[in-house]
Amino acid sequence: MENRPTRRSALLLGLSLAAVPVTGLAVARYAPQADAAELSGTVQATGLDDPAKKEIAMQIVCSAENSSLDWKAQYKYIEDIDDGRGYTAGIIGFCSGTGDMLDLVELYSDRKPGNVLEKYLPALRKVDGSDSHSGLDPNYTRDWKTAAKDTVFQGCQNDERDRVYFNPAVKQGKSDGIRTLGQFCYYDAIVMHGDGDDGTSFGGIRKRALGKAKPPSQGGNETTWLNAFLDARVWAMKQEEAHSDTSRVDTAQRVFLRNGNFNLDTPLDWKVYGDPYHIG
Repeated sequence: MENRPTRRSALLLGLSLAAVPVTGLAVARYAPQADAAELSGTVQATGLDDPAKKEIAMQIVCSAENSSLDWKAQYKYIEDIDDGRGYTAGIIGFCSGTGDMLDLVELYSDRKPGNVLEKYLPALRKVDGSDSHSGLDPNYTRDWKTAAKDTVFQGCQNDERDRVYFNPAVKQGKSDGIRTLGQFCYYDAIVMHGDGDDGTSFGGIRKRALGKAKPPSQGGNETTWLNAFLDARVWAMKQEEAHSDTSRVDTAQRVFLRNGNFNLDTPLDWKVYGDPYHIG
C-alpha cells in the first residue's frame, strides 16, 4: 500500500499532536440506520453512492492502494510502511499514528466488547500522533488479522470508511453539482489527503481549484472544473516525495474524464504505477 500525504493536519506539525481523523468535520461515530424516507422506498441512491458505482470506487482505490481489485481481501491487511504514521491497516489504510485506527478499534469495542483488539486501546491512545509501536508489538498484527475474520469488525471498517471518507466526498460532490466521476475524484483525494483545510488536504485542493474554475453548482463547466481539481490534486501530491508518481490521477481519473465517462460506466480500463486494470 502506498503511503499517504497529510491525511491529518497534525502530521503537518511533525506528528507532535494527536490527530483527528478528519479535520473540519465534527461527526460522531454511528451505527447506520435508514431514515423514514429510505424505509419507505422514496429515496434512491444517485451518483457514487449507488451500490454498483460504490463497488467500482472501492476497486479503483484498491488498485492504487493495494495493487489489487479485491478490496474485501484488505480487511486483514496491516504493516508499517515507514511513512511516520505507525501501522497502516484495513480497507482504507487506517493508521495507528493518525487517529482513525483508534476510532475504528473503539467502535469495534462499542459493538463487540471483549474483542481481540480491545486490550490495545490504551496503547493506541498513547501512540496516536506518532509512529511508535509501543504497547502494540509483538502480537498486534496477528490479532488484527484474527479480528479481520469477524464480520462485526469488517462492518466497523466499512462504516468508518463511509463516515470519514466516502460520505463527505459524495456530499461535497453533489453540492458542487458533479456526477459520479467527480464524486470519485473527491473520494480518492480525501482517502489520500484527508478532509482538512490546509493546502494539501482536500479542502485546500478544492480551494486551489476554485482559483482556476467554478464547479457546475456555481455555473461552471464540469469538465473544466474537474480538470482544475485534478491539477490541484497533482500539485498537492507532488509536495511529498512519496507521491511524485501521480499515475492514479494521470492514467486513471484523467482517462475517464477525457473519455467523457462522467457516470463511471463500465467497461473501465486504467493504469496505476504502470500496471493495467480492467472492470468489465
